[in-house]
Amino acid sequence: MNYVLVTGGAGFIASTVADQLLAAGADVTALDNFDPYYDPAQKRRNIRAAQANPRYELVEADVAEAHEVDRVFARRRPDLVIHLAAKAGVRSSVADPHAYLRTNELGGLNVLDACVRHGNVPLCLASTSSVYGNSTQPPFDEEASAVCPLSPYAASKRASELMAYTFNYLHKLPVAVLRFFTVYGPRGRPDMAVAKFTELLLSGQTIRMHGEETERDFTFVEDIAAGVLGAGRWISENRGFGTFNLGRSEPVRVRRLIELLAAELGVEAKIELGELEPSESKVTSANTARAQAAFGYSPRISLEEGIKAWAHWYRTSDESPRQG
Repeated sequence: MNYVLVTGGAGFIASTVADQLLAAGADVTALDNFDPYYDPAQKRRNIRAAQANPRYELVEADVAEAHEVDRVFARRRPDLVIHLAAKAGVRSSVADPHAYLRTNELGGLNVLDACVRHGNVPLCLASTSSVYGNSTQPPFDEEASAVCPLSPYAASKRASELMAYTFNYLHKLPVAVLRFFTVYGPRGRPDMAVAKFTELLLSGQTIRMHGEETERDFTFVEDIAAGVLGAGRWISENRGFGTFNLGRSEPVRVRRLIELLAAELGVEAKIELGELEPSESKVTSANTARAQAAFGYSPRISLEEGIKAWAHWYRTSDESPRQG
C-alpha cells in the first residue's frame, strides 16, 4: 500500500483513514467533490492538517463522472483504492432517492470500472449496516439476509455491493466490502445523531428520540479507520472477495448515548419519545468474527471514551464547526 486513492477523501471517515495511511507511510490522493449535503467548509477543515504533508494530494472530482475518475487513475496507478465517496443519510435518501442512485450506484460503478481497466487495482468498498434492515436477528453476521433494505440509501449501498461481486466474478477484481456500524467521533457529520444531539443539548432544546428500545452499535471512527487499513492489507495480499462487518459489537440504547453525552457536556437532557421512522432499523449489532480472523480487527475505544473524545474535539478543536 505505497500509494492509496481515497474517494470521498475530505469526509468524516475518509479523512481519518487518510490520516492513518499517512502515519503508516503511504502516499495518499484524496478525491472529493465537496458536495453541499453539509457545509463544504467543514470538509476542508477535516483535511487541513493532511494538506501540510508532502505525501498528500487533494483532487477535486466527482465519482459519478467516469472521465474524472479515469483521469485520476491515469495520472498514477494506485496500489489500493478505498472507496468512501457516498451520498449518506437514511432519512435524506427518502426525500431525494435520485441523488443516492447517482452517487452511490453510478459512482461505485465508475470506481469499479476504473479499477479493472487500470490493472485490477484492489478495492475496499465502504458499505453500511443498513443493508441488513430488520430482516435478521442480531448480532448480524455477513451471511445474514440483506435483501430487504428499508431506505433508498441502504438499497443503493446494497446495489453497489452486488456490482462489486459481479466485477470480482467476471474480472477477478479484488474487493473487500466493509459494512460500517453507526460510526461517530471527531469530524462527524452534522446530520449524524451524536452531532445533532450535541447541538440540541448545548442549546437546551428537546431531543426527539425515535423509539424507546432503539439500539445502535456505536463505533468510534479511529477503530473503523484501523479496520479499513486492515482490510486494505488483506485484500492487497489475498486478491479475492470478502464482506466484513466493522463495528464495536456492543449495541446500546440510544437513550444511554444521550445520557452519556449530556453528562460529558455538563447539561441536562430533555427527551421526547417519538415513533421509529419506517426507514430506520430497530437494532444494529455487528458480529465481527470474520474481520477479526482475517485481519485482526479489534476495536479499542469504549463508548464512554469515545464520547469524551468527541466532546473534547467539539469544544476545542479548530476543525470543529464551533471553531470554524
